[in-house]
Amino acid sequence: MKISVIGHLAKDVFHFARDEPGDERRVESFGGVYYSVATLAHLCSKDDKIYPVFGVAEDQYDGIVECLDRLGNIETKGLFKVKEPVNVVHFFRAPSGARTECSKGISAPIPFSRIKPFLDVDGVLINMASGFDITLETLDLIRMQTREQGTLIHFDFHSLTLGIDDQQKRFRRPLTDWRRWCFMVNSIQLSDEEAATLTAERYDEPTLINQLMPLMVSALLITRGEKGVTLVRQEHKKLFRDDLPGVAVDEPTDTTGCGDVFGAAFLCEYLRTKDYLKAAAFANGAAAVKSSFVGADKLELLKSQLTPESPAG
Repeated sequence: MKISVIGHLAKDVFHFARDEPGDERRVESFGGVYYSVATLAHLCSKDDKIYPVFGVAEDQYDGIVECLDRLGNIETKGLFKVKEPVNVVHFFRAPSGARTECSKGISAPIPFSRIKPFLDVDGVLINMASGFDITLETLDLIRMQTREQGTLIHFDFHSLTLGIDDQQKRFRRPLTDWRRWCFMVNSIQLSDEEAATLTAERYDEPTLINQLMPLMVSALLITRGEKGVTLVRQEHKKLFRDDLPGVAVDEPTDTTGCGDVFGAAFLCEYLRTKDYLKAAAFANGAAAVKSSFVGADKLELLKSQLTPESPAG
């Protein structure tokens, strides 16, 4: 099995406020598309190959290549050096649990010329980790090339529905061209918040589903955090809906990266089973495991706590 992963790398900085004003705990970790790549590395076999395609700041290039090489089944030829620093995402969490996200130094979109050599694969995971990872024109080119090969595309909207203000804070905004982004993509992933704010018309979910699924989409996944996930699949021009409950976690710690893990686990399991429902259940369990720790340093837990075709191990 061969899978390409497209999206921006990030450095995540978590700020956890303590009781005293000005006192905080900081945790730093690779973020963005790194969650997707590392998840696939741990869930796929050592005989499978993962091809990440993203830019890395020159002074960080050797370090990220060494980090990925240690995972064993990552091919790093798709990484390329860029002069600008990697996107740094700051997450500020108050004692109440409220979270603010700020992004600094978002990289330029990944050009199609960097992506094209890595499209002869079984599946392509596009993770709009920054929201500016690729342009719509690049997505069109990916679709045209992969369509002839029968390559599956899983598209995670992620930050595509986020704008950025002059203070680097992210905010929800509708997409006027959302239909073009969805067209002819095998599976699409949205959080419930992303789905609610995707369209300028603010379609409710039933209306959005009826508008989106005819765009040659086979599966739509609406993730709901601890409440689980809704899978809408299209088979023989009929729609089927499955609402999967959340997987209980003893001590949920942080939800950052859960969507990235979900998307990677979903594509991996679907390529193994060709069953959308099994893949959604497996991804639901993977996201629950991720919520039990901060950052990306413990993603190896996915392999020990999950088994294929089951929501949790």
